[in-house]
Amino acid sequence: MKRRRTTLLTLTALLAAGLYVTPAAADEVEQLKNGTFDTTTAPWWTTTNVTAALTNGQLCADVPGGTTNRWDAAVGQNDITLVKGQSYRFSFTANGSPEGHVVRAVVGLSAAPYDTYFEVTPQLSVSGNSYAYTFTSPVDTPQGQVAFQLGGSADAWRFCMDNASLLGGVPPDVYRPDTGPRVRVNQVAYLPAGPKNATLVTTATEKLPWQLKDASGTVVAHGVTVPRGTDVSSAQNVHSIDFGAYRKQGKDFTLVADGEASRPFDIGTAAYERLRLDAVKYYYTQRSGIAIRDDLRPGYARPAGHVGVAPNQGDGAVPCQPGVCDYKLDVTGGWYDAGDHGKYVVNGGISVWELLSTYERELLARTGKPGKLRDGTLAIPESGNKVPDILDEVRWELEFLLKMQVPAGQPLAGMAHHKIHDEQWTGLPLLPSDDPQKRELHPPSTAATLNLAATAAQAARLYKAYDKEFAAKALAAARTAWSAALAHPDRYASESDGVGGGTYADNNVTDEFYWAAAELYLTTGDREFADHVLNSPVHTADIFGPLGYDWARTAAAARLDLATVPSALPGRDKVRQSVIKGADGYLATLKSQAYGMPYAPADNLYDWGSNHQILHNAVVVATAYDISGASKYRDGAVQSMDYLFGRNALNMSYVTGYGEVNAHNQHARWYAHQLDASQPNPPAGTLAGGPNSGIQDPYAQSKLKGCVGQFCYIDDIQSWSTNEHTINWNSALTRMASFVAGQG
Repeated sequence: MKRRRTTLLTLTALLAAGLYVTPAAADEVEQLKNGTFDTTTAPWWTTTNVTAALTNGQLCADVPGGTTNRWDAAVGQNDITLVKGQSYRFSFTANGSPEGHVVRAVVGLSAAPYDTYFEVTPQLSVSGNSYAYTFTSPVDTPQGQVAFQLGGSADAWRFCMDNASLLGGVPPDVYRPDTGPRVRVNQVAYLPAGPKNATLVTTATEKLPWQLKDASGTVVAHGVTVPRGTDVSSAQNVHSIDFGAYRKQGKDFTLVADGEASRPFDIGTAAYERLRLDAVKYYYTQRSGIAIRDDLRPGYARPAGHVGVAPNQGDGAVPCQPGVCDYKLDVTGGWYDAGDHGKYVVNGGISVWELLSTYERELLARTGKPGKLRDGTLAIPESGNKVPDILDEVRWELEFLLKMQVPAGQPLAGMAHHKIHDEQWTGLPLLPSDDPQKRELHPPSTAATLNLAATAAQAARLYKAYDKEFAAKALAAARTAWSAALAHPDRYASESDGVGGGTYADNNVTDEFYWAAAELYLTTGDREFADHVLNSPVHTADIFGPLGYDWARTAAAARLDLATVPSALPGRDKVRQSVIKGADGYLATLKSQAYGMPYAPADNLYDWGSNHQILHNAVVVATAYDISGASKYRDGAVQSMDYLFGRNALNMSYVTGYGEVNAHNQHARWYAHQLDASQPNPPAGTLAGGPNSGIQDPYAQSKLKGCVGQFCYIDDIQSWSTNEHTINWNSALTRMASFVAGQG
């Protein structure tokens, strides 16, 4: 919920002009008292478990071991006045012993709700380093605080700092990402018989020559660019390059134009075959309630999380929030949603649907290859049980979703609890097994209940061939959930229920009713569900806009399955034509975009998780190909991947481990290598959220204020609004990776 100079620097600066708004500077005023520690440490405070003293002109603090959260041990100063819109330079020198400890340096609010306005988390050396950052205050407050949070270490250590300063009125640093060569390509691979397009950033307005070179430097194709003018999504002057006529396979090609050579790329199918599996292998390391084995995921082994082993309080008998219910549920298992330790039914639901639909498409589509997702392909504990591995992986989440159903005999029986997560937010890094927080069930919601109905119904038809008992259990749960939702059609998750986890609030469930009815109909053929589908106002609505579908907009999930899963639904041809019409709209958008993606949000305001919106729009185009067989839809869907793999304004791949420059610092508590060298980065095949014009987190706000469209991203673990990973974003990647791999 993130990204990336000689003669290039001059040109890049010129092309980036106007991409960021620079606030005016005021008079410089020091906000901290006694940041040099010449004679005393006053007025700096410490938490009661930290002992601080003046040592050689530094404030040195002895930090105890055995703490869990960063804020469990701290040094700080309160009563700092911050002025909204004013720029500040926050600087200090610091060292830590032994080597490698991390400090979380925060400028925030000293009173509840303890908001953070800026934070950094440098890893300290014994010899010490100097640090300096600028940020803009989003608020007016006399209750500001500078704090150095030191907790979270199993062992005791020593922290020393000096020259602490918070200088107001300084000119802000202008963040300019390193975007590398101006020829932007898919850094991973183009299909031999597929479309091959690139984008050139340049000041030129006339056509320019281009050359395609193989790994030896030999020119194998050439042509001229097509000037496109100013691209709204990036505010850059760009040209398009089409080299699709070249169809030979190979590695390490480069595209040369305007004196620049692109980053290398392949022409072939192997990368997509890897990604087909890597994108879904991601889910094993997201599992809750099971130890992750190193022999299955080298470098990612960890103890089981939330199984009741201290310091965990466990998910085996979780109570509700006060006043919600008087029972406890075993809600072990499932997938952690994203970078936190929460588990959410609505996000789990759309993820399960997309992964099951990936498999179902392989069974039904003309280019489907179900054997590619067979048993033994994903290296998970269940491999070898004669069940396709993708079904085994999804079942881990499905079993959790079933556990979230309110038991018979209880108020709201049959509904699904909206979510389960920690009572309070935790910090980074934190392994699931080290989370000490109390876990709580949150109130049931109609949206969660219908997610359960839809996915359990879908599961019933796909698992029947492998486990009839589980399929019957899933269908019974789906029917129960459907009836409960009809009885309680307007129980909505609270927008304010966001302490300790995300809200995932949705107060329009017309689309969820449509989706659940569709899946129940496709599985059972019952007239009751067909009638609900046909009478739903969503059934004939235009649902394929810039934001086609996601966890809060699920009508397309129903429409796509109604169009592709065989049934006797009256008017099914019209359903199929509506998908083709939606795909035509996305193709028109793709052709209008100089970077070639089927996404153009209103007012150029990129959405949270924009990368998965691009993928979902591409899914609609791919489905139109499955329906019609028209190559324009296949080519459009395939071309949509180029943006994610580097043909974008930041010239980087948003998929970890794919492309020469790729996102790898996604916001995560247990893939936190950026903060803790003993932890890994996210696994290969992890999708980053991508540009988000809202830049809601303090770190992104400090770097990206005034950003334009595609530039609203930074690959930093602190940027949860542009650089998180989530299970529903990777399900979109899984689906498109599987589709593209089948087109080679």
